[in-house]
Amino acid sequence: MSKEKTLINFKKAHSLLAKIIKMTEDGEYCIDIMQQNMAVLGLLKSAHQMLMENHLNTCFKTAMSSKNEKKKKEMTDEILKVTNLFNK
Repeated sequence: MSKEKTLINFKKAHSLLAKIIKMTEDGEYCIDIMQQNMAVLGLLKSAHQMLMENHLNTCFKTAMSSKNEKKKKEMTDEILKVTNLFNK
């Protein structure tokens, strides 16, 4: 994962959110607003996936290769918590 790609997704989502706010304030057609909203959700989902992949390939991988069982459990619990929150 590149930090730059994730950041681009966050910046695009930020820009689209500003557009959605303006569209809503201007009373634009609901379907058009929802389509933009879906685009934001897609960008955020993609950014989340990139962050998760990076975390699993770096921090998590390092923790799992250590002898520290407490750290391994903490890292596993963190992944499960984030995954559960994401899937709600």
